[in-house]
Amino acid sequence: MGATLSEDGVQFSIFSRHATSVILQLFNKSEDQNPSFEIELDPEKNKTGDIWHVFVKRVKAGQLYGYRVDGPYKPKAGMRFNKNKLLLDPYSRAVTGNFNWDLSDARGYDVHSPEGDLSFCSIDSAKGAPKCIVVDESFEWGDDRPLRIPLRDTIIYETHVRGLTCHPASQVKHPGTFQGVVEKIPYLKELGITAVELLPIQEFDESEITQKDPASGKELMNYWGYSTLSFFAPKGRYSSSGTMGEQVVEFKKMVRELHRAGIEVILDVVFNHTAEGDETGPTLCFRGLDNKIYYMLHGRGRRYENYSGCGNTFNCNHPLVRGFILDCLRYWVVKMHVDGFRFDLASILGRDQNGKMLENPPLIERIAEDPVLRDAKIIAEAWDAAGAYQVGSFPGKRWAEWNGRFRDDIRRFWRGDPGMVSGLATRLAGSSDLYQKSGRAPFHSINFVTCHDGFTLHDLQSYAAKHNETNGDRNKDGADENFSCNYGVEGETDNSEINTLRTRQIKNFLATLMLSQGVPMLLGGDEFRRTQRGNNNAYCQNNEVSWYNWNLVEENKDVFRFTKEMIAFRKRHPSLRRERFFTGKDNDQNGLFDITWYSKTLHPLHWSKESRSLAYLIDGSRLETGAKHDDNDLYLIFNASEKSLTFSLPELPSRKKWWGVIDTSLPSPRDIVPGDKEIFIEPNDRYLVAPRTTVVLISKP
Repeated sequence: MGATLSEDGVQFSIFSRHATSVILQLFNKSEDQNPSFEIELDPEKNKTGDIWHVFVKRVKAGQLYGYRVDGPYKPKAGMRFNKNKLLLDPYSRAVTGNFNWDLSDARGYDVHSPEGDLSFCSIDSAKGAPKCIVVDESFEWGDDRPLRIPLRDTIIYETHVRGLTCHPASQVKHPGTFQGVVEKIPYLKELGITAVELLPIQEFDESEITQKDPASGKELMNYWGYSTLSFFAPKGRYSSSGTMGEQVVEFKKMVRELHRAGIEVILDVVFNHTAEGDETGPTLCFRGLDNKIYYMLHGRGRRYENYSGCGNTFNCNHPLVRGFILDCLRYWVVKMHVDGFRFDLASILGRDQNGKMLENPPLIERIAEDPVLRDAKIIAEAWDAAGAYQVGSFPGKRWAEWNGRFRDDIRRFWRGDPGMVSGLATRLAGSSDLYQKSGRAPFHSINFVTCHDGFTLHDLQSYAAKHNETNGDRNKDGADENFSCNYGVEGETDNSEINTLRTRQIKNFLATLMLSQGVPMLLGGDEFRRTQRGNNNAYCQNNEVSWYNWNLVEENKDVFRFTKEMIAFRKRHPSLRRERFFTGKDNDQNGLFDITWYSKTLHPLHWSKESRSLAYLIDGSRLETGAKHDDNDLYLIFNASEKSLTFSLPELPSRKKWWGVIDTSLPSPRDIVPGDKEIFIEPNDRYLVAPRTTVVLISKP
C-alpha cells in the first residue's frame, strides 16, 4: 500500500471499495492547482479486489501526488465521494508541510447552500490542499536495535517536540524540531529518564483552530496535534532540514540518537478520530475514499458518531480499518524504530461498528498479540469522550494503562482531603485493586500526577481554579475539578512562607511518584517548575504558555536536583520496581513480611478517615525470585497533616541501623542525599516528621 519506490519508478496502491473511478495526479509544487501528469486507473487493468494500483516509470523520490476518487455522493446513505477534492493517500510516508494549507475549498458540499452538507461542491481543492510525497526509505541505522528496557524499569518523560526547545532560553540551534530534541539529549541523560513520550508527531493541520486570544487578538493554533490527518507521516514542521521528505530522515536520526543515549521513543497516537471532523468538515482523505468503511456513522447514514468529542469516530473494528491501524503500528516499529505507543482515548478501540463496547475487542487483542509488535510497549488511555472509563479493566493482559486513579488519589492526599490514606497506600503499592484480578502486574500502571492535559506540577500548587481565558472559550474548556490548592494566594506570590510550602509540596508529589510501584511518568518541565500560568488546557497555545523556559532550570535548581536524585534513588532500589504485587503475608512463617503498614506508634495501621499520615516498611530481602541481590530495607513515611508527628522506627536485625535519605521539609541539598551519603539517624528508634513531608529511611550497617 502507498507509494513504493524502486529503481525505475514507483508502485502506487490505494484502497476504495465503493469508488467508480480513481485518478492518480502528480504535481511539481505544493501550491499547484493543476497536475503535471495524471493517470486514470482502468478498473480492468489497475484494480485487484478493492485495491487500485499502477506502476509509473521514471518517478523518483520527492514526487508530489494525490488522488481524485469518484463515486456516489449520497450523504444520507453514508457516501460522500467528490472527485473535485484532492485526496491524500492514507499510507503516504510524508505530506507537504512547507506551506499553510488552505482548506476553505476542501469541503465536499457547498457551504453557501441551504441544504448544507447534503449539497455538492464542484470547486477544485488542489491548490490549498496538502499533497503526498514519494519517500526514499533507505537510511543508515548502523547497529540500532530496540532497547527493550523492561516496563518495570521504565521512567517516562512526556513532552511536546516543539515545546521542548522553542523558547529562546533553550539555546539550541534548531528550536521546535526533531533535531532540537537531539540537542537536548545530554539534559535528558542527566535527568535519568529512560523514555520520551512524544505528543502527536503524525501530520496534522495546525491552522484548523479559528479562535483568537481575546486579550491580544493573536490567532491560536492546534498546538498539541490531537487531530491526525496522515498516520504514516512525521510532521513536516518539526523538521529543521526540510519538509519535502527530509522530515522522515530527521525523525529517524532523532530515534537513532536517543537510542544511543539509552532512551526509548514512545509515540502518542490518535486512532480514535481524524482531522476530517463531522459532516461539516473537509474532505481530505478517508471521507473521500470510502466514508462508510472508515467512520462510524449513525444508522450508517449522514451523521457521524462522536465518541471522541472531536466530530467523528474512526471505525476501528471494521476489518479493513483494523488492518490499516496494524500496518501503521508495524511501520513505526519496523521502519522508524520506535519503541512503543500511547493510544489516545483507547476505549474507542474497543467499540464495535455500531459504537457498542465489545467484551473481547479484536483490534485490542490483535495489537497485543501481533508478532511484529511483541516487544513494543502499548499503553492505553483507558477512557473516551462518550463515558467509557476502563481504568483497571482495559481488555488484554499485555496492555499498560494511564492510571487516572493514581493522579486523583495522590493529589487529594497531599491536598489534605480526609479519608485518603487507604487510597494513597493502594496507589503506592501498585494499584492491586485495579490490576491484580485481571492477572496484570504493578508495572501495568502508568503512574502520573500531571500530564499535558491539565495543570503543570507548579500550577497544581499555585492555582485553586483553571485560568484558560486566553484560549478564547470564556474559560469553559478544560477540567473544572483539578484537586489543586493555592495555599492562600491565587497564582504567583512574593510570600516566602507560601512559596516554601509550594516547593515542599512539589517535592512531595515528585517523591510519591518515584516511590510508587508501577511506571512513573513525569510531565516535561515539572522537574524545574514549568508554569502555564494556570491554563489547564493549553492545546492551542503555541507560545510561552506552553514552551519550556529553560531559565527555570537554574532558578529552581533545588527542584531539578531533587527530581534527578529521586530518579537515581528509584533506579538503585529494585524494591520500588517489583514485578508482582505485595502479599503482606508471612509466607515463610519466619516473622517477615514483604510489606508492613504502620501507624506512627508502630501499631498496625487503622485506616481511619481522619488520619492524614501513614508509614510502611518494605523488606529488602524479600524480592522476587531471580533478583540478583537483596535490597536495603526501606521505611517510608508520608505526613499530609498540618502538624509535626513523631514516628517510631521498626527494629532492625543486629548490626543494621536506620539512615536518612529523603526529608522534603529540609532545605536543598539535605532534602535528598546521593547514594553512600546517607545521614545516620540519632536516636535510631524515632523520627520527627514535619508537616506535609515525605521521609525515606534505609537500613544499612
